[in-house]
This record gives sequence, structure tokens and C-alpha cells, in this order.
Amino acid sequence: MRKVSYTMMVSLDGFIEGPDPDLDWVLIDEELHRFANDQARAAELFLYGRRMYEVMAAYWPTADAKPEAPYFEVEYAKIWQAKPKVVFSRTLGAVAHNSRLAREGLAEEVAELKAGEGGEIEVSGAEIAAALIGLGLVDEYGLIVQPVLLGGGKRYFPPLESVRNLRLLETRRFGSGVAYLRYEAPSSSR
Repeated sequence: MRKVSYTMMVSLDGFIEGPDPDLDWVLIDEELHRFANDQARAAELFLYGRRMYEVMAAYWPTADAKPEAPYFEVEYAKIWQAKPKVVFSRTLGAVAHNSRLAREGLAEEVAELKAGEGGEIEVSGAEIAAALIGLGLVDEYGLIVQPVLLGGGKRYFPPLESVRNLRLLETRRFGSGVAYLRYEAPSSSR
């Protein structure tokens, strides 16, 4: 059975986006980018909502063609381009870049994907992750904690109706002061 992992850059106070949607607060140097590349390479499939898909599709399809792009960005662009993606949206007319559009049935679609054979399913984006968390379909949480306080914005975790205990699987500290925390959800929520 595949697992669904939700990994995002997050401020120390729990936000993946500040009051402004820019990402100027994110520290991503070569060391952290190589780590992100390894994670992307290990995933078999990416799940996106409309907004995250549009952000990714605006940059990564051509990032490897930019002469000034560092090798680790070129590497990520090639990984992203090759990976299959499922985009959940009721408003997009079409998707490209090795993507498939899913309009309905988030719970059923993701449960079916999880039941199949293969590697990890990586979900990105707060809204789709919130829906999957609410459905008990997220198996692991990866927080790439940035050393910054945003004071507001879009939260990594949605409001929950009950306490959910998690088990720490991995920690990693980067030279920039960024920390990676990976947690497993209890099997009762799967």
C-alpha cells in the first residue's frame, strides 16, 4: 500500500504562506534544494490542487532551459517534468506537463491511488492537504521549518476537530538554520 506524504516549507509559527503570497522568507540554498530533489525523486506521484499546480506549472516546465539556473534547479526541473501529477480542480479546463485532471471524488481517487502498488504519493498545497487530513488520508507530515516568524497567513495544518498524536520519524538540521521534521500519522487514521 502506498503512503501519502504532505511536505511543505513552513515558518516557525506554522505558516506556509504569509499575509502576502510571496515566498521571500524561504531560505533555500544548494544543500536544502538537493534534499528537496532527493525527496521529489523518491516520490512516484504528485497531487496538487489548482493553485499549487499553477504555481509549479508557471516555473518548472522551462526552468532547466535557463542558462543562469544552478544545476540543482535544473535537476529539480527535470524530476518535476518527468513525474506524473494528478491535479484536483473544478475550474481548470485542462492541465499539461505530465498531469491528469481530476474534477470530483478526492476521497475515492486518493484511496484508490493509495491502494495501488508503487512508491510514495506527495501532496503539495494547503487546501488539498487540509481535505486529505480531514479524510484521514495523510500518512506522513514533512515540515521544512524556516527560521522565521510570519505572524499570519495560510497555515500548514487545518483546524482539527480532535487531537492527533504523531510519531517522530526523522529530523535533520541544515547549515542555513532550517530544520526538517518528519512525522508519521497513527495507523488508526489511515
